[in-house]
Order: sequence, then C-alpha cells, then structure tokens
Amino acid sequence: MDKKLILHKYSGSGNDFLITQATKDDRHHNRSVLAKTLCDRHNGIGADGLVVVLPHPSYAYEWEFYNADGSEAKMCGNASRCVAHYAYTEGLAPSHHCFLTQAGVIEVSVQNNIVTSNLGAYKQLEKFQLDGSGFCGDWYHIDTGVPHLVHFVAEKSQLPHAKTPVLSELRKQYNANVNMAFIQKDSQDGTIYLSTYERGVEDITLACGTGMAAVFAVANKYYGIPQTATLIPPSQERLSLSFQGEDILYAGEVKRIAMCIVDQNK
Repeated sequence: MDKKLILHKYSGSGNDFLITQATKDDRHHNRSVLAKTLCDRHNGIGADGLVVVLPHPSYAYEWEFYNADGSEAKMCGNASRCVAHYAYTEGLAPSHHCFLTQAGVIEVSVQNNIVTSNLGAYKQLEKFQLDGSGFCGDWYHIDTGVPHLVHFVAEKSQLPHAKTPVLSELRKQYNANVNMAFIQKDSQDGTIYLSTYERGVEDITLACGTGMAAVFAVANKYYGIPQTATLIPPSQERLSLSFQGEDILYAGEVKRIAMCIVDQNK
C-alpha cells in the first residue's frame, strides 16, 4: 500500500512551515522524528516547523506543532496565521474561526492573504537585571504562549544577525526564546525592530510571532509604545500588533509557497 504524505509549505513573515492533516485516530502520535526529517533544509523539504491539523468536536480543528529539531511547542504566532489560511483555503474552516493549541484556544481571521491571530493575554511579565552577559541592564521574562526574554538596545546596529554564544546560553538558562529589540526614535506609529533567537530552531529566525507579541507587550508597558505598533523582524516585513482589551492581535501577510508529496515507502 502506497503511503503518500501531502504537505503544504507556507511562510508567515519569513517563518516557514509544513502543514498536513491527520485523522482523529492519529491523534497524539509522536511525530518528532518526522518533523526533524522533513524540516531539515539539506536532506528534507526545509522549514522552521511542522503543523499537524486534527479534527476536533468543539473547534474548527486542533493542531500539533513541532519545531525543526523535533521538539513540541505549545504555540507559534506565525504558524497560527499560516494554518488559519491553510484551513480556510482547504475548506476546513470559515474565514473567521477558532482552533485549539496546547496554549489554549486561538481565534483567527483570514482576509485574502492577510491573517490576524488573537494570541490572547500575556502572562508572567517580570522585570530583572542581568549583568555580565554582554547585554547588561533591564531584561523582561514574559509568556505569550511560549516563554520569552526581552531586552532593548540603544542602537539598531546592536541587533544580532546570527546566533552567538551569549544568546545560546541565555536561551538554555531560561528555557526561553531570546528577543533583542530597538525602538525607532521619533516614530509616530511605534515602530520596533527586533531579532529573535528561537529554541527548537536554535538560531535567529526571520520572524517569530510570539516574540513580536512579547516585545510589543513590554514596550507598551515600560517604554510608552502605543496600543497599536509596527514591528519589523529580520525578514523586513511590517507586522501590525495591537491590544484588544488584554488580548494581543497580530496581523500580517502569509504566503502559500508549494504543495509537496512525500513518498513514505522509502
């Protein structure tokens, strides 16, 4: 019996994902090895993560999310926007729907290629001092579906473009993604540039949705950034973040790149 796996490759702000469907009988299967194999950029298709869409009795669907290294994650902001577009395009859900993640229920809205994801309210925001790291001063620990560290630098040139031993050590010490951000001076729309070192990828990615939400929340609370702001990750795409009550809305374009068929008999 031929075993063909159909995957759709998406990109959200430079974060790329492979998305596929499974039946309810396949729920909670460990797909870590599959994710690591498929996401490999040299011997696989290549992606930052794998999303498995499963049927659910109360919501449009639920997902399993795997990082490129095979580890599972509760939430991913850019993947939530990509899977929303996928589900709508494939007829699995209406343009406005809710789906279930390990971080809770996520509400999404699709308008052409612009997708808005309600990431909910942030949790556990703590401010602390860090010395001797090379990035001394005020740091923030915040949970926006996954844990993040946030630090603001004085100059845009200080934003890292590649992983460093310091970023790797901070990520391991706090078991969190590490975000470095710069607030553009005299910005009328609250423009913030940032770089995120993501666990599971173990490098700086082109974008991180929950990282942008973390930076936005800290900037709003401590740095006078307004209720709506523009965040620009290394992909240089402009993303809109705003508060709706205590919830963080995250909006931007997603791109449907390709459909891939994998022969699992080999």
